[in-house]
Amino acid sequence: EVQVVESGGGLVQAGGSLRLSCAASGFAGFSFDDYGITWVRQAPGKEREGVACISVTDGTTYYADSVKGRFTISSDSAKNTVYLQMNTLKPEDTAVYYCAATLFPVYSETDVCLSAQTYDSWGQGTRVTVSS
Repeated sequence: EVQVVESGGGLVQAGGSLRLSCAASGFAGFSFDDYGITWVRQAPGKEREGVACISVTDGTTYYADSVKGRFTISSDSAKNTVYLQMNTLKPEDTAVYYCAATLFPVYSETDVCLSAQTYDSWGQGTRVTVSS
C-alpha cells in the first residue's frame, strides 16, 4: 500500500501563504502517476472537508468553493510529491491538513474527488494555524 507523508504546516498570519507537501512512496508495482491525491482538512469540532484533489494521471484538479482562487494543488512526478499552495490564508483555514491517495482514480464529478471515502491511504496530518 502506498504511504503518504505531509509536511509544511505551521503558524502564519491572516493574508499569508504556506505550501504543504505530500510525499508518496511504496507504490508496489504501480507508479505515482497511477494515483489520485487529495487534501482534506479537519478543524476542531468540525467535520472533515475535502479542499483540493488531483489526478496525477491526467492533471485534472478540483477545489472546494471555500478555497477556490486561493489554493492551488499540483504534482511533481519526478519527486513523487503533491503540493498545496495556500495563499491569502484566513483564520477559518486553521485545521489539520491530511493528504490521502487512491489508485486509478475515477473522478466523475467534484464530489467524488473531494470525498474522503474515495481514498485508501492516509498520512498523519500537518497542522496549519492562521492567526488574525
